[in-house]
Amino acid sequence: MKKVITGDHAVAIGAKLCRVDVVPAYPITPQTLIIEHIADFVNDGELDTKFLTMESEHSVMSAAAAASAAGARVFTATSSQGLAFMHEMLYATAPLRLPVVMANASRTLGGPPGIWCEYNDSMGARDSGWLQLYVEDNQEALDMIIQSFRIAEDKRVLLPVMPCLDGFVLTHTVEPVEIPTQEEVDSFLGPYEPDIILDPARPAMIGTFMPAEYIMELRRQTVAAFDSAKDVIREVNSEFSKKFGRDYGGLVDTYRMDDAKVALITMGTVTSTSREVVDDLRQKGEKVGIIKLRFFRPFPSEDLRKLVSNLDALGVFDRSISYHGGGPVYNEVRSALFGMKMPVINHFAGLGGRDVTEDQIFKMFELTSRAAKGEKVKEVNWHNTRGETV
Repeated sequence: MKKVITGDHAVAIGAKLCRVDVVPAYPITPQTLIIEHIADFVNDGELDTKFLTMESEHSVMSAAAAASAAGARVFTATSSQGLAFMHEMLYATAPLRLPVVMANASRTLGGPPGIWCEYNDSMGARDSGWLQLYVEDNQEALDMIIQSFRIAEDKRVLLPVMPCLDGFVLTHTVEPVEIPTQEEVDSFLGPYEPDIILDPARPAMIGTFMPAEYIMELRRQTVAAFDSAKDVIREVNSEFSKKFGRDYGGLVDTYRMDDAKVALITMGTVTSTSREVVDDLRQKGEKVGIIKLRFFRPFPSEDLRKLVSNLDALGVFDRSISYHGGGPVYNEVRSALFGMKMPVINHFAGLGGRDVTEDQIFKMFELTSRAAKGEKVKEVNWHNTRGETV
């Protein structure tokens, strides 16, 4: 069945199809419609879940962690200041190996306050132990809720997952979305079978005080789970593709990269606009392509090194800021490509929700192509920014 729906509605339908047991909720723009749709599903008898209206986002994640520890399949959603408010509990949920899935409607994190799309909210939580992925359209938003539960609950992973969708660009924009049947999702996902749960019949403690003698081992185990997640993500994507006919590539996806000499790394909705630019440049004989970075955590270092091995230059798009030069994605990419001599050029655009246009992306490719030819190009470029010339 196809419906023309918003990204928020798509996420809510994805959670419903996963038969979530508990949904702790607190509203914040632009994710509020997600929990409102879920509330409607519960009210209309379409979803049998415990819907908890909490007093804050900190309480939301506290309840999510507790419910997951008790053996429930848990979903929630947040954005921006809400994600920041639950920051403390993010760091509790991941090391406890609780497979919560939480959609984040990517939005400016003040100050100054803003409500439009930016990745500073989720990037601020990139080392909290949560898997992070960024979707391009509303179809991918729905599908990745389903995949996220499958990935999170895999015994090789057991980590929370944060699918991120661009605030307003997706959350409040309607697109045609193919909705799987309940039977198809049940067959793909199956019921949640928790590994260790809090049970009064078998008293145990989870998340208690831990002395220094054990914490390093705990951190190492979490790193190992992230490493395992890479294979699990690829496997889940492959199985999902066979069952539903939609292949997202796993950790990364590519567009016209077979013979590309210059490429741009993109995330989220900018990818769709970039495809149009690549097609136009290809018609002019330029060998350009796109690497769509889907998972920021775990970071696909090995995949990137293979993909760029034949490039002459690489551009990196950032929609968030890190205050020591380049953006978070750029710095991760440079680290992953350490030792490779190819120029890597950073492109800031769209911060604060500013539109990212085809003209800006053409300029990103132009500057990166000039670097490929050996011309001197600024390492970090701010597009469509007052006082900056690119």
